[in-house]
Amino acid sequence: MLFSFLQKKITPDLSFLGVDMHSHLLPGIDDGLQTPEQTVEFIKALQALGYTKFICTPHILPGVHNNSPETILPALEKARKALADNGVNITIEAAAEYMIDDELEQYLKTDKPLLTFGKNYMLIEMSYVAPSPNMYEVIFALRMKNIKPIFAHPERYSYYHNNFQQYIDIRERDVLFQVNLLSLAGYYGKSTKRIAEKLIKEGMVEFIGTDMHHPGHLKATQDYVSSSEFYKLTKDVEWLNNTL
Repeated sequence: MLFSFLQKKITPDLSFLGVDMHSHLLPGIDDGLQTPEQTVEFIKALQALGYTKFICTPHILPGVHNNSPETILPALEKARKALADNGVNITIEAAAEYMIDDELEQYLKTDKPLLTFGKNYMLIEMSYVAPSPNMYEVIFALRMKNIKPIFAHPERYSYYHNNFQQYIDIRERDVLFQVNLLSLAGYYGKSTKRIAEKLIKEGMVEFIGTDMHHPGHLKATQDYVSSSEFYKLTKDVEWLNNTL
């Protein structure tokens, strides 16, 4: 009976989140969507699930995704124009997902602009292969600039799965956590789903993001938020998405 209850199909309603603050919906600048037409298609589909605002966060990863405000902001304007041309009334903004590496640590020593959002939040990530050795130095540098770091999808770093204390140590440095909706859906595997759920149940997560890249992500998201399992897990959490 419990299993059938959890799998019950319902009408999706993500209005309690309102804002998707982690996505790769801007066209043609990273491993996410590639055309303005795709941007329109995906945003309309996500809007139908209850989202009312999107903060797009392209990767900044030197040597792979060489993005900066000079590439991201024009892509934002291209997306806004496509949405307006297609009669889609939605708020869309841009920030970035910064890789924690030596380049970011050096960049933080300058006065060059950073793409933040909301209450001076900045999204940071690590490699899935190994943790960034300078993570705590980068966190400290961000705090010195009065920037509040949000750790993107901590549940996806499998090298932490058997050492939950690592998550606690990061939290103790005033770092906020964002889990991927797709992790809760089981898209990345059982272990990632388990850690995502544990982080939420331990009260260690402030944000949920779609981390949307491609049609497979969209389909998995649509399917999962049509099940009551998602709402049972998230209904009693004071999410900060809708404060952005």
